[in-house]
Amino acid sequence: MVATPAWPPKSAPRLFVPGPLAEGTSVSLEGGQAHYLGKVMRAGPGDAVILCDDKTGEWLAEVSAAAKRDVTLSVVRRLRGREAVPDFWLCAALIKKDRFDLVLEKATELGVAAVRPVLTRRCVADKLNPERARAIVTEAAEQCARTALPGLAEPVKLDALLRDWPEERRLYFADEEGGAPASEAFAAHDGPAALLVGPEGGFDDAERAAIRAHPAAVAITLGPRILRAETAAIAGTVLWMGMRGDWNAAAT
Repeated sequence: MVATPAWPPKSAPRLFVPGPLAEGTSVSLEGGQAHYLGKVMRAGPGDAVILCDDKTGEWLAEVSAAAKRDVTLSVVRRLRGREAVPDFWLCAALIKKDRFDLVLEKATELGVAAVRPVLTRRCVADKLNPERARAIVTEAAEQCARTALPGLAEPVKLDALLRDWPEERRLYFADEEGGAPASEAFAAHDGPAALLVGPEGGFDDAERAAIRAHPAAVAITLGPRILRAETAAIAGTVLWMGMRGDWNAAAT
């Protein structure tokens, strides 16, 4: 006897759409999303699509109509709720566009709650295209089956970041000049946390002093080698997720 295929199939396209979604509602897609479903994935009436709205979770929908410029979907049922997200921010100094794109993509895949771009004196970039950045994190979330999108803040100068920092959130400062081993520092605190990573060339002396003087800051080292900015951001996030985030089976 031939086994009944799983429904929805694991290969069903995934898309984030504005919400909230609900059973029995219709969703109309235009532009890039309609092109992706109709032309790239060749989805037609009756085909399954997985929708997420960053609010209520993940939903099964079916294509009810596919025209040249738009696709209409009917929401069938909810598959799972919105994932619980570890309370971890990545505060990364702006770097060259392609490398910061990588940081956005991998931070999303790794499960951060928010990315907060930072402007420092040695930044080689001083702007971030918000539409491009949002598209990168959304595509990364779709590809790795997340049901939540990370918050994405506007770039802020380092002094403003420090001035407005919430006192209850630990600020781990990846300092190339040394600090506590990251694993020890992460193990000592189980509350809200963030990782601050500098640009290519690092922080200057005045910036380093200001960060170290902040009451929420803890200087850490990510090992015996000087890491590129994007590598430090990814490596630090991986380590925190493994110890304190939802990679840890004992995490709550």
